[in-house]
Amino acid sequence: MESVTKNRQSSQVLKAMVARAYGQDSVPAGHSSWYSELGDGWFSAAYRIRLRGGRDVVLKVAPPAGIEVLTYERDAMRTELKTIELIGQLGDIPVPRVDYADLTREVCDADYFFMEHIDAENLAARMGELPRDEARRHMVELGALNRRINSIVGPAFGPITGPHHSSWDSAFLQMIDELLADGERRTVDLGATSDGIRQIVTGNIESLREVTEPRLVEWDLWPGNVLISGQGICAVVDHERAFFGDPLIEVGFAGTQSAHFGDSDAFMEGYGHPGLSTTEVTRRRLYQLHLCLVLTIETAYREYGDPNHSEWARQQLAESLAAF
Repeated sequence: MESVTKNRQSSQVLKAMVARAYGQDSVPAGHSSWYSELGDGWFSAAYRIRLRGGRDVVLKVAPPAGIEVLTYERDAMRTELKTIELIGQLGDIPVPRVDYADLTREVCDADYFFMEHIDAENLAARMGELPRDEARRHMVELGALNRRINSIVGPAFGPITGPHHSSWDSAFLQMIDELLADGERRTVDLGATSDGIRQIVTGNIESLREVTEPRLVEWDLWPGNVLISGQGICAVVDHERAFFGDPLIEVGFAGTQSAHFGDSDAFMEGYGHPGLSTTEVTRRRLYQLHLCLVLTIETAYREYGDPNHSEWARQQLAESLAAF
């Protein structure tokens, strides 16, 4: 997806990045045949690079400093690196190895890191072609992997790198307030006033108080961030939106509220989650509202250039508001 947040670099700068990460002997020769942009992402720029020795690696570059992003997206790459570190400590989640990270912003105008290249296919790209049983098997496996990731307990609720909150309801309310402020800065039409949306959240805040333990939440672990091979899931990628919160907010559960987000049955089976309780339904409605606010407001910042996507996001937001 095209987005103004994608921080593309010249071949000269890419060579400087390679030299810093792997040494001058690994810098490829030529101008362009050794790298290609990976276009599936919606936020950061990513490249597949063939080092001089023949090994392929992936470079991920954060948005440039001059591009305004949503509040929760600031320093997203640092969040991702910390999340990869936390997940790596589990030892059984397939996450690409990080070879080198540079947060100095000396070589280019943003954070970046290199990681191993995984020769596999994107699950979202293949989902429509796979036999139904095979597609379901991948989603069952994804649910189990997501539950394992959610087993990581954080120090408090909120962003991985802070600020932290002692309660989930306080952290979630801040997430909503930040989104509403982001929308107001770009005068985004949400189909309701910011005060009205905040009242919906505060009016249902009691349901969030069931959540007492901060768990690592990926939040963006949808099929587009899953790589598969003949053996099943071989990597999960893009961890920049993680935080410590309620696992029920994971996108794998979004289908419980709207068929537009897929069928959650296979995911929930793999996760081992029974049907939602009355209070969990309320929480899921709040989380769906949060998700749809993100999808709608980010279109004003990313400048995707696809009016169909913007209209789709607004329709989902209208449905999530109608649920209350």
